[in-house]
Amino acid sequence: MGLFDFLGGSKECSQNDCHPKMFCYQCEMSLPEGCGAHGQTKGTCGKDATTARLQDIIIFGLKGLAAYREHARELMDLQPNTEDLKTLIEIDDVMSETLYFTLTNVNFNFDEHIAQLMKVGEAGVKVMNLLSGNHTKALGVPTPVTVTQNKAEGKGILVSGHNLDMLEKLLERIEERGLSDKINVYTHSEMLPAHGYPALKKFKNLKGNIGKAWFDQTDVFSKWNGTCVVNTNCIVPPEKSKKVANYIDRLYTYKIVGVEGAKKIENDNFDPLIDQTLTLPDITGFDSDETLVTGHHYQTILTLAPAILDAIKSGKIKRFWVIAGCDAPGHGRDYFRELAQKVPDNHVIITSSCGKFRFNDIDFGTVPGTEIPRYLDLGQCNDSNGAVHIALALADALGVKDVNDLPISIALMWMEQKAIIILLALLYLGIKDIYIGANAPQFVNDDIYNFLHENFNLGVISDIEKDFGKELAE
Repeated sequence: MGLFDFLGGSKECSQNDCHPKMFCYQCEMSLPEGCGAHGQTKGTCGKDATTARLQDIIIFGLKGLAAYREHARELMDLQPNTEDLKTLIEIDDVMSETLYFTLTNVNFNFDEHIAQLMKVGEAGVKVMNLLSGNHTKALGVPTPVTVTQNKAEGKGILVSGHNLDMLEKLLERIEERGLSDKINVYTHSEMLPAHGYPALKKFKNLKGNIGKAWFDQTDVFSKWNGTCVVNTNCIVPPEKSKKVANYIDRLYTYKIVGVEGAKKIENDNFDPLIDQTLTLPDITGFDSDETLVTGHHYQTILTLAPAILDAIKSGKIKRFWVIAGCDAPGHGRDYFRELAQKVPDNHVIITSSCGKFRFNDIDFGTVPGTEIPRYLDLGQCNDSNGAVHIALALADALGVKDVNDLPISIALMWMEQKAIIILLALLYLGIKDIYIGANAPQFVNDDIYNFLHENFNLGVISDIEKDFGKELAE
């Protein structure tokens, strides 16, 4: 089976035009414009297209791993000989070894590349467990909460990104200055789950959520009267040519995030941000009556285990759906909203990451005959491990030896490198029957796709009925 058979074909290009080719320019031996740029099937070193693409996947996975490693490190107290420190060192060792693995003239063996990918996936499992654990240690275990959506008042700060530690420090500084009744703080995109954490929702001036996934920043920020902060990746640089991007003088960035013209928060000094916010007019134009629900951390969901097990055994719950991942512009991701809408009332949807903004405005209610919510928001992308913890707990309680035998269907959106490490982590855990989308990664080829399909039954979304018709009919 070729790549285009696997993908269901393409009307927009021929196989020869779209097939991912060999490309590499990493060493002095590279041909002009890169090995493969003019149709070569192998690099000067002897590396073929499959090896080159596997190394691309490895590098992208390491980038995602590095991001979660940094998130976890920010929350850690690095005392000698602690388990967290040991785990961090193990992750760092995998990162350095794997980077070495991708150097020119080091390894040309397909199976060993796959083994190294799985090692990166194992590190991904460790880093997400570390990060999730550090979040709950520092901020408590989230519980379900209803959050106002696109409703704001008073003087406001809008925070986008993933860094919950930064949000806590900001709220604390506002409180220290006695300004909690004068400045309200709102979340955007992946900051939505902040509202479920006990240590954060205790701040009365943490009010609600504004906007949806990361890529609506330009539109949302331009309408926002107050200040804006982006504290991790998924920033959209404002375009100077567009009048709508009128917020650069009110935009702040934190740590690794940067954009030309924005102000940098240095050494956790939030006073310039707070001071400017006080000079700006009250927020206007955000008066919606919408609400969103979040805070279904896996530890909270596991407290419902007896009720969930009873519902499964009595037939009230037939299937679980993991519909999650990172969103991006484009109509191709409407697939995931349509899928969520088609899920029967006796099925439960589990989600995480900003992809949930494709469908989290829908009131899914509860499973008929129970008080169990049909929609469970586990949190940010780094909380994706929660779905695995829930599945493993269900398997254990039901006496199912292989988690893949559970009635669980998985449809994941991917956008950037953090999604790659999540996928590698799932593959390392042996999770099968995953569908990804909206588009297939361009950095893989037939050999890699065939391996993933044969060993993990990994697929690319096409048509909902074709992909999940049998499961939806249950």
